[in-house]
Amino acid sequence: MCSILCYCSADVDIPALQEALSETSSRGPDDSRIVNTGEGWIGFNRLSIMGITGDGMQPFVFRNRTSCRVSELTDTPEGYRIPPDTEIVLACNGEIYGFRPVKEELEKKGYRFISDSDCEILPALYKEYGTDMFRMLDAEFAMVFYDRTEKSWIAARDPVGIRPLYYGTGSDGTYVFASEPKNLISLVESVRPFPPGCYFKDGRFIRYRDMSEVKSYSSDGLEQIAENIHDLLMEGVRKRLDSDTPVGFLLSGGLDSSLVCGIAAQMLDKPLETWAIGMDLDAIDLKYARQVADYIHSNHHEVIITKEDVLNALDPVIKALGTYDITTIRASIGMYLVCKAIHEQSDLRVILTGEVSDEIFGYKYTDFAPSAEEFQKEAEKRIREIHMYDVLRADRCISVNSLEARVPFGDLGFLEYCMAIDPEKKLNRYGKGKYLLRHAFEKDGLIPESILWREKAAFSDAVGHSLKDDIVEYAEQLYSDEACEAGIRKYDHAKPFTKESLLYRDIFEKYYPGQSGMVADFWMPNRNWEGCNVSDPSARVLANYGSSGV
Repeated sequence: MCSILCYCSADVDIPALQEALSETSSRGPDDSRIVNTGEGWIGFNRLSIMGITGDGMQPFVFRNRTSCRVSELTDTPEGYRIPPDTEIVLACNGEIYGFRPVKEELEKKGYRFISDSDCEILPALYKEYGTDMFRMLDAEFAMVFYDRTEKSWIAARDPVGIRPLYYGTGSDGTYVFASEPKNLISLVESVRPFPPGCYFKDGRFIRYRDMSEVKSYSSDGLEQIAENIHDLLMEGVRKRLDSDTPVGFLLSGGLDSSLVCGIAAQMLDKPLETWAIGMDLDAIDLKYARQVADYIHSNHHEVIITKEDVLNALDPVIKALGTYDITTIRASIGMYLVCKAIHEQSDLRVILTGEVSDEIFGYKYTDFAPSAEEFQKEAEKRIREIHMYDVLRADRCISVNSLEARVPFGDLGFLEYCMAIDPEKKLNRYGKGKYLLRHAFEKDGLIPESILWREKAAFSDAVGHSLKDDIVEYAEQLYSDEACEAGIRKYDHAKPFTKESLLYRDIFEKYYPGQSGMVADFWMPNRNWEGCNVSDPSARVLANYGSSGV
């Protein structure tokens, strides 16, 4: 996990740029560099994961079919100056899966590489294929670069939005791109998320891939669907185990994280490092996570938190997230605190998580979908917006603790196939949500059968019901009814509607004043569906929650 800051003009306040880049030093604590392209500036903070020597440091300065070593750049107080024959200056926060055979093909064409970094192939790919390269990548990425030959600024983001990228313009219209809003807040007037599956060139955003768009449904039968889900997810996990630094796993004891751990345990020849978190009073998931850990023989770690820990985390979590969304913040408290413990107590650098599964296969509220068509429309909406919610949560909670998130359920091949499954087969016709995913791994025995068929529980609830209850109680004490009404009236976009949501919004505005448009709205069940017109996003308020919370 690294961070990028790109200012697309030579005229910039260098100390202000340096300070803005330092706002995300936790994303890249190993090294920091700013390069002067001659027409603007690209800054980079590095967390070394692949190709961890100094030659893998970015931005890459590319000329004569190879990358420059740092000794070929001119070091100045403002940043590094590039050689006059430079063609491309590029920075990428990403993982390029399967990069080694691509690298070999490029070497056959005369390109030379100085490091083992996966991202070093990107300037050569651009020289060969131009902007067509984006749709060719099997990757999670956010990148910005300057093409000196065409005098063009280019930026791009992966089709799911796993890696963060934001943009804005200064008062003079200069485009600025960065990994997080906190890099931009002092440099632009309005911060916006860079749209996933798009690239920017010469002032235009162009979509190269839309993961929510399904042109036709697969005709595969149930057993073929199960086999394909199985094989694609296995491959999605396998490729994400490739790292030059230690890998760990978040294990909640729910279906999704347990499957990721079970698959990885089968593939690796040493015990996994698994981590779980729970409240001191009423943790639900700890016992289930322990069952999985015992079954797969992992080195398991438990983090126990208190009401005080939860309330003290509100400010740093909302500052890290850059959101006011209720669901995202509740679920982030536990993830932030467990990742903080991982950072402080281990040498792990890469963390695999179970995000994106709900959006594909359904959640408790999608049991109320009135038709297959409505189920599909909801899934498409969730995938289009997930970069502002669950994916954002995973990225920020992990990166603020100097770790890198990898999301197997967000694998492009897996996601593309699963989105094209006939939604009639994804509806809960089986008396159990996510039946297709469960059935796909029914024969393997990778995780305990009781976990494979366990009811879905929301992460923030499963950390302990008291987590949400403690925050609600705190907000009730903080705002009188009159103060709450007055506070809500302050806001026009995404109006708070409870004291808890007002608390989150007020904290958000402290760090990101006037920037609520970075998030579309609240992540809530579809209130147009019967049974889903609720005032709280937790699945606990739904009639079908049942045994999920025990």
